[in-house]
Amino acid sequence: MKISAVALRVGVYVVLYIVAQGLLAALLLWAGGELAGATLTVLLGAIFVNWLALRIYENRTLPAVGLRSNRAAAKNLAWGLTGGIGAACLVLAPPLAAGAARLVTTADTPSGGTLPFVMLLLAAGAAGEELLFRGYAFQILLAHFGPYTTIIPVGVIFALLHAANPNATWFGLANTAGFGILFGYAFLRTRDLWLPIGLHFGWNLTLPLFGVNLSGLRMRITGHEMLWMAGKLWSGGDYGPEASLLTSAVLVLLFVYIWKAPLRRQPSPLTDPPPEGALCESSPLRS
Repeated sequence: MKISAVALRVGVYVVLYIVAQGLLAALLLWAGGELAGATLTVLLGAIFVNWLALRIYENRTLPAVGLRSNRAAAKNLAWGLTGGIGAACLVLAPPLAAGAARLVTTADTPSGGTLPFVMLLLAAGAAGEELLFRGYAFQILLAHFGPYTTIIPVGVIFALLHAANPNATWFGLANTAGFGILFGYAFLRTRDLWLPIGLHFGWNLTLPLFGVNLSGLRMRITGHEMLWMAGKLWSGGDYGPEASLLTSAVLVLLFVYIWKAPLRRQPSPLTDPPPEGALCESSPLRS
């Protein structure tokens, strides 16, 4: 495929998402409120634009973008959840054990349905962002320009789109870019989206459970918060631990974890297309 054709497909993907986001946001923000509306806008917009791009350009269904339902997908998702939850605990548990931070009770008492509701939103948010940033456009760029030219720039874009979050800092955005690159590498290792979704969701879920901010957002779901005695370099300040030096260190460990974990590589028709000139191509996998 020529560079101009790749650029056209990526451009159409981006424009379609912007249009879908604009149409969905007006309805979902009104119906579901700011948090739920924004989260569902990203998820539904990402599903729509990937489905449409796959139908237009590849004549394939949504699972072909890396969402197959099989045993390998379940194992990759489990490895992702373990890595995301474990990484967040490595950032937050040692300061608590060392006395550099402590848990305090807050005046807000969440209702019994708050935690499951927020968990669903965080799962939807992680799936939506991974489908958007590591979906169709990312995968055809990866196929034609290689991992370095694709994963790093997309990771930086992923971070820059968090710049509008409350209390965003350059250090926080640098770590967020590190996560974006990590999620791209996770897709590269498995050729499916379940590993990056698991990493993303596991991290995003664990931070609010400890009572700290997630990318500048406060989610009061447990009735307590983490009070730091250490400085912003360790706590991340109001942006949360993602702007801390601890997260920078744990990101390195996460890269090693993904490199060494016994992950399952899935078939990927977008990043591993059949050789040109092949007499025939098997029908798209629909599992």
